[in-house]
Amino acid sequence: MKAPGWAADGVGARRRTYGFLLAVVVVPLVTAALSLTRENVVLTNDLLVYLLAALAVTWVGGLWPALATAVASVLCLNYYFTPPIHTWTIESGQNIAALLLFVTIATTFSAVVHVAAREAAASRRAAAEAGDLADLAQTVLADDSADAVLAHLATTRGLQAVLEEESNGQWRTVAGTPPHDNTGDVAVLTPRPGLRLRAAPGGRASRSMLTGAAAQAAAALDRTRLRDQAAHAEALAQVDQMQTALLAGVSHDLRTPLAAVKAGVSSLRQTDVEWSPTDHDELVLTIEEGTDRLVRIVDNLLDMTRLQTGTVSPSTRPTSVDEVLPAALDGFDRDRIRIDVPDDLPLVDADPGLLERVLANVIGNALAFSGDKTVEIQGSVADDVAITVVDHGPGVDEGDRDAMFQPFQQVGDRRTGGLGLGLAVASGFIHAMRGALTVESTDGGGLTMTVRLPVADKTAR
Repeated sequence: MKAPGWAADGVGARRRTYGFLLAVVVVPLVTAALSLTRENVVLTNDLLVYLLAALAVTWVGGLWPALATAVASVLCLNYYFTPPIHTWTIESGQNIAALLLFVTIATTFSAVVHVAAREAAASRRAAAEAGDLADLAQTVLADDSADAVLAHLATTRGLQAVLEEESNGQWRTVAGTPPHDNTGDVAVLTPRPGLRLRAAPGGRASRSMLTGAAAQAAAALDRTRLRDQAAHAEALAQVDQMQTALLAGVSHDLRTPLAAVKAGVSSLRQTDVEWSPTDHDELVLTIEEGTDRLVRIVDNLLDMTRLQTGTVSPSTRPTSVDEVLPAALDGFDRDRIRIDVPDDLPLVDADPGLLERVLANVIGNALAFSGDKTVEIQGSVADDVAITVVDHGPGVDEGDRDAMFQPFQQVGDRRTGGLGLGLAVASGFIHAMRGALTVESTDGGGLTMTVRLPVADKTAR
């Protein structure tokens, strides 16, 4: 497949036609002009003028029009300017030698000019193809896919092409849109066996351009498949890591509250023991606390599963923090919590259920690591609404803070009776609601975590 208008010798059919037309015009003109000055011009000068005409035709139309010009020039020189004039007879051997020398020089110079023109044309085509290949490389850098390579061919060269892969003796399309008409199509094999580029007829791409595009498309397809395989392997590794961590956590963190619940129930069922009201209340409280711990663990497991599978779809609406916060505090020791949240906080754009889970997990984490110290909950508004949970526990080193939000991680191996999912779930939910969860050190020791959410539309307040 060649660029239109270019022949194998580097001169197109149009230029060759122009060369023959120029020869038809220039030879009679030169002959007429020299005839008018015949008495003042010698044969040597006539030869030089015709030689210039032949070179001009060569530059325009290539070798064949130049040869035709040389032959026509010799005939004109013989008939009009070589004694005896107006006959085909040449009396002087010197004139015969001069005409033969003219043909030789004209042919040689025409060949040299023709080769130079052909090399110049080849250089221009090579430069154009190099530019196209450079543009193709830029396209691959911007969008590393086989479809991008084929789209580049269609845009720059008007060439519809597809990348095909051989499977069980059949070729199937793996990139691009198959052309409607595959009559006379061009197939180019890629460096990788089993892949080929099939181009529809037409277009303005050379064979070397198609070969380069085929190699780029094949490489892009391989890279896409490698990325997909790596992503799949990473997903499998994450699932395996979660399953391993879940089994390790269940062995301890689920058994502890279950054991407390079972012990309390078994004690209350003993018929040979008469429990005092105080002991009875303590056993019931133990059962309730153990059940609450189990509920929180199971809720976090279910929430983490939703995050991992991408099934969290927040239903955001204007929400009041005052309405969500009491529900988030349910089950916690309120005597250890100090609340300083203004009543006039604006509504936030959030899913109330998810926001309750976020606050409950952040507050629960602060209480778990604060010992007997008080946890403070503060509210403020600037560009967004900030709900800050401040604890005065041991704190977390700055280098370990990213690990806090990973599933099944409890920084410093300080286990709190959970699976280490609370902050991971909170982070996932808050980002799903277009908010943020940030962490910094508390003055005097401890950790300060801030939940930030966008302010709801003012018209909805």
